[in-house]
Amino acid sequence: MKSNIHQYQYKITTNMTKKILLVSLLSVLFIFCGGKEDNQSIEGLINTKNVEGLQKKKTALQADIAKIEEALSTLDVKTEEALVAIATVKDTVFSHYLEIQGSIDTKENILVQPEFSGTLTSLTVKAGDKVGKGQILGRIDDGGMSQQLASLENQYELAKTTFERQKNLWDKKIGSEIQFLQAQTQMISAQKGVAQMKSQLSKTIIRAPFSGIIDEVFVEKGQVVSPSPQGLMRIVNLSNMYVSTTIPESYIGKLKVGDQVDVYLTSLNKTYKGKVRQIGSFINPNNRSFGIEVAVANPDNLLRPNQVAKLKIIDYTNKEVIVVPTNVVQEDGNGKNYIYTVEKNNGKTGIAKKTVVTVGKSSDNVTEILSGLSSNDVIVTEGVNNISEGMKLNF
Repeated sequence: MKSNIHQYQYKITTNMTKKILLVSLLSVLFIFCGGKEDNQSIEGLINTKNVEGLQKKKTALQADIAKIEEALSTLDVKTEEALVAIATVKDTVFSHYLEIQGSIDTKENILVQPEFSGTLTSLTVKAGDKVGKGQILGRIDDGGMSQQLASLENQYELAKTTFERQKNLWDKKIGSEIQFLQAQTQMISAQKGVAQMKSQLSKTIIRAPFSGIIDEVFVEKGQVVSPSPQGLMRIVNLSNMYVSTTIPESYIGKLKVGDQVDVYLTSLNKTYKGKVRQIGSFINPNNRSFGIEVAVANPDNLLRPNQVAKLKIIDYTNKEVIVVPTNVVQEDGNGKNYIYTVEKNNGKTGIAKKTVVTVGKSSDNVTEILSGLSSNDVIVTEGVNNISEGMKLNF
């Protein structure tokens, strides 16, 4: 409270002093100009082109202005003060990021379809089960194909035995060549029949196309199934995730396969490290962009298809540059950027100096300074909107 009273008294004293000095200056000028008469006299000197008289008037006015300035210099008039925060700038690495939204996805996210229509006689998995590639998920009634396969296998064994006997006879030059060739043909035909039936019969067995997790099961044991938009079940592999998005065509050449990318998941409040694994070769004429894919690991299995991700892709790096908080950079009426630096810094107080700077790119609420500041310069970081050049600073 006492400090506020002192500040208030100080402001009143400062304002009264300024008003007194202003009144004194106006009084002196009025006396020398002599009101209306002296103004007419000066106009008369001008009209008569009296150079000597004009010189005398000028000298008299300059002398009094000098006296006023001397009096001001001897008065103990305090300047305004402000409480600010400061920081010492250093050379550092600055990276600029392209920030863009993408969607989490996986190539291994499919609906398992039956290859054969019939009654589902076996269902060996449920939602949430982990399965390996090739694992049996269920079986469909084969409609008698197992018996047909057994018959074909018997026919093949007979044809094979007949062929082997004919071959032994033919090797001994016994029998005709035509008998040997017929036996061989019958064996090959029977062999193909067995292979074909096995292929058909394998379609009644539902297997996992890849390792993953059974996300949903849409059918029940005993149900008649056939290929449909719904499928039998959904299987997802969460270990091979990626983010897909589109990039403006102006970034062609700035990205390459293998570039590091920060992948931030708002829903998880977590950042993952990813790498660009694919760059599109086609520019969409509707929005002038091209697609990219960023591979991202999923060690904790928290990533899910269709999650929204924010990508931060480095498109520019300066390995040695001064950076400052973006909010401390201001612009004057001439369009020049400036920062308040601190002069006469004694650790507790200093004087504000307006320093014109050349700015570069901005990212993550910091801006690179290309010229105007040097390493170890002290800048004002808080309170910049309440100060002006020459003001005393407290920190």
